[in-house]
Amino acid sequence: MSNFDQAAIAAKPRLSYFQAAWVVARRDFVAVLFSRAFLFFLIGPLFPVLIGGLAGSIGKTTSQQAVSVEIGLAMSSADNAAMEAAAETLRPQLGGASPMLKRVPEAESSADFDARAFLDTGGRSYVAILTGTLEEPKLVGTQSQVDRWKGRIELLAATASASAPSRYPDAASEIVVSSGASDRYSRVRTAQAAQMVLFLLTILLGGMVLSNLAEEKGNKIIEILAAALPMDAVFMGKLFAMLGVSFVGIAVWGTTGWAFWAVAEDAIVTVTQTNFRELPGPAIGWPMFIALGIIYFSMAYLLLGSLFLTIGAMASSVREVQTMSMPVTMLQIMVFFLSAANIGQTGTPLELTSVVFPLSSPFAMMARAALEETLWTHAVALVWQAFAVFILIKGGSTLFRKRVMKSGSGGAKKRRFWQRKPPAAEPAE
Repeated sequence: MSNFDQAAIAAKPRLSYFQAAWVVARRDFVAVLFSRAFLFFLIGPLFPVLIGGLAGSIGKTTSQQAVSVEIGLAMSSADNAAMEAAAETLRPQLGGASPMLKRVPEAESSADFDARAFLDTGGRSYVAILTGTLEEPKLVGTQSQVDRWKGRIELLAATASASAPSRYPDAASEIVVSSGASDRYSRVRTAQAAQMVLFLLTILLGGMVLSNLAEEKGNKIIEILAAALPMDAVFMGKLFAMLGVSFVGIAVWGTTGWAFWAVAEDAIVTVTQTNFRELPGPAIGWPMFIALGIIYFSMAYLLLGSLFLTIGAMASSVREVQTMSMPVTMLQIMVFFLSAANIGQTGTPLELTSVVFPLSSPFAMMARAALEETLWTHAVALVWQAFAVFILIKGGSTLFRKRVMKSGSGGAKKRRFWQRKPPAAEPAE
């Protein structure tokens, strides 16, 4: 504890609730922020992201190399050429659904080519073999591949035949900006993404509260703080200190991500447009949605942190803390699944349950912010979540006071107000 904190406690043996919480919060914030462990904590999540990105890139490349969608052509030379020309003609219409046709050299060099035997012995990289004629094409392959390519092969064969038209008409189109169904579907994706980010940040950063309390219980600092300050204020100060440290960590990760974006913007934009398209806007707009996201992250962190503080108050060792924290983590995962499963089902009993239950309320309300324009429900939910944080802090501090602060009492019972004070011992002569 710094000299300023010691002087403040010495000058005021009993600070007010908020003053005591501020002293504890400032002390923990500075102690954690300038520790070597916090630096490793910031670097830690970068390695899984890097390894996951490399593994995904390698896996995608490997799968692309290992899995082929080539269909072997084992027809006559004229029919093979006609099928290739038809595939090229319809490629603008079929796009990625167009099959990749490739002639089978073994079929051209052998008069008695057996497509089934060829596939059974390996068949190179072909998923199916096309035999027969343009009027009666025959596709040889597994059931799944035949079901997948049969219709497109028939279309190509009809196009390649002499009776097919030389040019298919282009369909006219009229584009609308959006529709009710498309907006709803798009906002569900935004709600899912927001819930996932909120959950990952809460789980990743919530463990700092538990480790901080376990460390201070081991070196008896928490008992010194509890003897000088109200225990509720100590718990509140620790929670908000760790919340501040979490925001510092998020700021560092966000800055790192922004720097990476600045370096590899073209590649990131290409991947984003290819895989995720444009992330649709929430119903309440991005500024209010981001503001509510910050607030709901704070409430989710305080709720989970208050539970971890209660566990730390009940545990007597670091091993016991880790054992008792596992059910809370599993509970947090379950309530996240409860909220995620009810996205878009506003007003149903399960959705209302996820809104009312404190641990799942931030996630459920985050989804509502993406889907609904109503704002007053968020005010009510935040008041309820703040009240739940207060109740959990009060319960945790009470447990800590009963389990830890009872040490040193020597088992002496408290004197009731109706009992007389025992007479003082006479001084020895």
